[in-house]
Parts: sequence; structure tokens; C-alpha cells
Amino acid sequence: MKGMIKVLLVEDNIADSTLILEVFEDEKIAADVTVVRDGLEALEFLRKEGSYVDRSDAETPDIIILDLNLPRMDGRELLNELKHDSALQVIPVVILTTSAAEEDVISTYKLRANCYVTKPIDLHQFVNIIRSIDKFWFTAVRYPDQLAVPKARIYD
Repeated sequence: MKGMIKVLLVEDNIADSTLILEVFEDEKIAADVTVVRDGLEALEFLRKEGSYVDRSDAETPDIIILDLNLPRMDGRELLNELKHDSALQVIPVVILTTSAAEEDVISTYKLRANCYVTKPIDLHQFVNIIRSIDKFWFTAVRYPDQLAVPKARIYD
């Protein structure tokens, strides 16, 4: 894959997003990470709407790392929107959440999540999880080049 991987991190917990960004930096993970705080902001970013209209830094990500428990629009609702949008459905979605509930795992796979990872409480284990995401999703996986997302859509 050419260049730095573009990541959209959808995480409302500032401590968790800060920790993830610190691990990326400490581990020298070659990723350009954009953080948004909820599902609605993620959709605006991905569709280049609202505050993301005409912003050159709102590039379509190669991968989305998604928490489930979010304000306004939760991760399940966002995942459902993404996987039913022909322009966005090809973006891999990694669920990274505190929930270990079997119903969350099953429901997100039914919504076509690409993988489900439970955030460990232990810092060392958390770092290892981020390393494993890097090794697989950022190193081994091939992504479609230059995903094209239309600037405007007409909804029926």
C-alpha cells in the first residue's frame, strides 16, 4: 500500500482516544488519524457535509475504528448507515469497544463489521491490541486505492 494509512477513529471517550493516539505515536504506527466524537460527526466527515464541506483534510479513510457506545448516533447505527451506503460500505470497520457482550458481537457482525475487539482494561494488553491492529489492518491488509465518495447525494 502506498503512503500513510488514513484512519477515522470514532470515539467519544477523550481518555481512550488520547491513549490510542499515544500508542500510535509511541509505536511509530504510520497512520494519519482523524478523531470524531459520535456517529453523526463521523457521517458528516465521511460525506463531507456540515463542518466538513470543502475541507481538504477530510479525506476518505482507509479504515474506521469505531466505538459502540456513542452519543447522538451510536456505533451500531453508524455501522448500519455505512454498510448500506454504496460509497462507504467498502471501508473496513474495526469495532473497538469496552463491551464484551455476546449480543453486541453478534449484532455488529450481522451489520457487517469487519472485526470486533474488546478494549482491555490493562494498559499493556491495550498496547498489544493496538499493535495487533497495526500488524494486521495497517500492514497486511490491502485497501482499495482512492475510495471515491460523492460530495452530494440525493436520498429517496
